Amino acid sequence: MNTNRVMHDQNPLSRRFFLRYCGMGMGMVGLNSLLSGGASGAGPDPLRQNRSHFPGKAKRVIHFFLNGGPSHVDTFDPKPALQKYAGQPLPSGNLRTERKTGAAFPSPFAFKRYGQSGIPVSSLFPKIGACVDDIAVIRSMQADLPNHEPSLMLMNCGDSVLSRPSVGSWATYGLGADNQNLPAFITMCPGGYPIKDAQNWQAGFLPGIYQGTFIDSSHTQIDKLIENIRNDVVSPSAQRAQLDFVSRLNREHSRARDLDPALESRIQTFELAYRMQMEATDAFDISREPQQMRDAYGDGVHGRQTLIARRLLERGVRYVQLWHGAGQPWDNHNNIEAAHLKLAGEIDQPVAALLTDLKQRGMLDDTLVIFGGEFGRTPTVELNPSGKSQLGRDHNPYGFSMWMAGGGIKGGTVFGDTDEFGFRAEQNIVHVHDLHATILHLLGFDHEEFTYRYASRDFRLTDVSGNVVRDILV
Repeated sequence: MNTNRVMHDQNPLSRRFFLRYCGMGMGMVGLNSLLSGGASGAGPDPLRQNRSHFPGKAKRVIHFFLNGGPSHVDTFDPKPALQKYAGQPLPSGNLRTERKTGAAFPSPFAFKRYGQSGIPVSSLFPKIGACVDDIAVIRSMQADLPNHEPSLMLMNCGDSVLSRPSVGSWATYGLGADNQNLPAFITMCPGGYPIKDAQNWQAGFLPGIYQGTFIDSSHTQIDKLIENIRNDVVSPSAQRAQLDFVSRLNREHSRARDLDPALESRIQTFELAYRMQMEATDAFDISREPQQMRDAYGDGVHGRQTLIARRLLERGVRYVQLWHGAGQPWDNHNNIEAAHLKLAGEIDQPVAALLTDLKQRGMLDDTLVIFGGEFGRTPTVELNPSGKSQLGRDHNPYGFSMWMAGGGIKGGTVFGDTDEFGFRAEQNIVHVHDLHATILHLLGFDHEEFTYRYASRDFRLTDVSGNVVRDILV
């Protein structure tokens, strides 16, 4: 069918027809060559490698997301004053919390100094503690609200209310892909989606190709980890011919609609899905790793997904986010001692193994490792409606800890501090916008200049604020 003829017959003298087929005729000729994409007809590659503003220290990122909010005073921010006031009300009068809290609640976990830096780490994380000389602990993190949903959006997307692209999407948009046969941004969460579902790794107003690809890492078989990864009916050559035909139809459809970006994203997704059949099976198959390496990471789901993450990073995936389960496993409003002990035991070995593995492979220098949740927890015990202690802690966005390693981070560093009880950040406060500005800086981007034009405005990950935390950089 001659699309041009049909449009001409329907509206021979429309202004759009005149501009498109007369005034923009030569431009469309040039655009057609760009869209041809070679023999496959795949079109221009939105994931081509781009130039950053300056040479970045990090080429890739892995983000361990402790979903639900771990307690900083039980992990990386020891507070001896809580023992002094144990069972008593704290003297501070500004302990605003989401629920009713009671007396000071000392950590049930001992802290020990590790490495040459002597940074104290809780007994929850002895193996991570052994790597502390490669880690910069930020003890003065701040978010905006004490609820999971807005705090997840702020940490992952830079805005607690409005729909915005995720950090991984921004990183992929800026750096492009280093492997055309795998997604540039992958997120793994065992057991299904966390709260806010795919909004945590959304592309927002960026083209859809930059959205994270979700994997339910609770599965062990490749065919379940990645659905439809194999086609046992159609040969690769027949698939290629089918895809080329569909691509030509889609592009004719797209040209008649001013090159719709949503359709372009769908075309690119078809292409990526086809190419993944050739490489994804290998990347996700940890049976190809030596037994010694599998033992180092551990045989639990977090050991498996962390080892898969390393295999993805070394194959050129730019951004990998590893969630600690669906729901909010770290949201321990009661019996925090038993709950945190169990959760930390699931990830202490895999995280430490990854840091050691990356270092031995020479990858830690240009891989940024991020570890933390959406907020922290109160230094006081939470009370149930009847006023009885539940031996847990409430949400606390006013002060909490995260750490980063590799990729330009100055190891063996502690930055910032909370008050003597661990409720509120007081020294060198690091808002989530500051964290994002620092991540982009390590990737080679000036967060104030790294923008995307949408709805007649230049948007950025850090909105209208954010400062790079230079004291933790090498």
